[in-house]
Amino acid sequence: MHSATPRTRTHRPAALAAGVTALLTTLVTACSAGGNGGGATAAGGPPRDGGTLRLAVAKEPECLDPHQSPTEAARLLSRPILDSLVHQTAKGAFEPWLAKSWTISPDGRTYTFTLRDDVAFTDGAKFDAAAVVANLNHVVAPATKSLLASSLISAYKSARAVDAHTAEVTLKQPDSGFLGALALPNLGIESPATLKGSTAALCKKIVGTGPFRTTGGLVAQKGIDYTKNPAYDWAPKSAGHTGPAHLDGIKVQIVPDNASRSGALTSGQVDAATGLDPTSTKTLAKTPGFALHKTSFPGANYSYWPNTAEGPLADVSVRKALRAGIDWSTIDQRVNFGQYPSAKGPLSTTTPGYDGSQASAYAYDPAEAARLLDAAGWTGRDAKGYRTKNGKRLRVEHLWSDPSVTNLAVQIQAAAKKLGVEFVEENVDGGTFVKRLLAGDYDIIDTSFSSPGPDVLRVLFGKENIPTPARGVSNNMARYDNPAVEQLFTQARHATDQKEQFRLYGEVQRHITDDAAVLPIYSPVSTFAARTAVQGTGFTADGSADLYSIWLAS
Repeated sequence: MHSATPRTRTHRPAALAAGVTALLTTLVTACSAGGNGGGATAAGGPPRDGGTLRLAVAKEPECLDPHQSPTEAARLLSRPILDSLVHQTAKGAFEPWLAKSWTISPDGRTYTFTLRDDVAFTDGAKFDAAAVVANLNHVVAPATKSLLASSLISAYKSARAVDAHTAEVTLKQPDSGFLGALALPNLGIESPATLKGSTAALCKKIVGTGPFRTTGGLVAQKGIDYTKNPAYDWAPKSAGHTGPAHLDGIKVQIVPDNASRSGALTSGQVDAATGLDPTSTKTLAKTPGFALHKTSFPGANYSYWPNTAEGPLADVSVRKALRAGIDWSTIDQRVNFGQYPSAKGPLSTTTPGYDGSQASAYAYDPAEAARLLDAAGWTGRDAKGYRTKNGKRLRVEHLWSDPSVTNLAVQIQAAAKKLGVEFVEENVDGGTFVKRLLAGDYDIIDTSFSSPGPDVLRVLFGKENIPTPARGVSNNMARYDNPAVEQLFTQARHATDQKEQFRLYGEVQRHITDDAAVLPIYSPVSTFAARTAVQGTGFTADGSADLYSIWLAS
């Protein structure tokens, strides 16, 4: 859940953030909304209008409404329908979108937005300040049961319409991540009339001001169809082109099986597909007529998150030993065929505010790992070669609920055994996973979390986000609590200068590294595989495929 941009790597509710793949013929690096825009290309000439894009996606969101859902799937499928108040570029800068401009009070608690006066929802309602107030209040309303969006604006206090085109938002405390949160699809602006209906209805169909609209909404186990919004004329400046989308429509099919999704693309049943695995990517690389566009997701890497509060990994020496004694990078390259960049810190290198000064701390050093475990008292060995202390085996319970991580988990388990640590793989159902997550009944958990800014560190390591039965599902699965880091979070939230904010979050990354509060493995990659006739491809700042500027050369 991050400016936290949640991305779910697995289906479990705890993984409020993740989707993936890699390299090929056409390479598109991280870009803002509109991707490489509507400009001419050597392959396709000038952009042409018309046609329907047939797109196969891997995951079906449990709810289309991003106010409720934290998933990558919900962000991808809701963004063509919903615009945001502000837009964030890949480098972390903010620019106008539905809001023409904004001011921030000296104390950092009041944001005043001047809104466009020429925007309408696709149900015919005018976009105005009352719509902004209704949306923000909907996100934080208990009845919405938001799994991410409400936490992104946890500092929110109230909003009011100063006049039809001026909205004033008051925060309980300064929050430098507020604009980043507003830029996410999770805070996308929906038609106020629809917000008066049931949350269940919104899970099937949403209405916005975006370049596309849907009549039938999300159909379970099938997909969603979009048609062009012919009145659209308010894309952000960096979108690459203005006016309505080039495509007449998009037909999205839910195809969970990777082989079926890849086969649908290569056989011509669809024009494009997302989330192909490394094996399919390697095959596609040898197939003429196709291109793979990719970008590393910004935010937290796919990582193992140790329980720092209790159990064997409450000992920082044991955590550091696991970090040094397992060759995470080699395992990543072997399992993922070199398609995903190996991680060297809490954040991916594409994240604004990433601090690479600690990369050497993540180097493979089995001798140092052995020394750390010896110093921690794990000097004995049992009959199976596992380390012991006071007759007790060094045993780590890995809690997970996603079959897609099986191969990686087995490789890590084998590497840990060589180190003398027993990894017990506990693949449980979703309900059991949540119950044990809230109780802190685990030693280590895996997930990733995408976000176009370093404020995701507060979401993932802030004391207030430790999951408990009273608080519910939250994102500090490391159960990390460091007073020095909490102070830095407070300072970062109050920072009005982005350079200062990044400096403070750099210190946070150094503390997290010193405490070995996360064991990063690789940087997830967002991919969009397509026929070469699919032009204008790109990615949004949170790493999702951008569909607005796509056009079909044939």
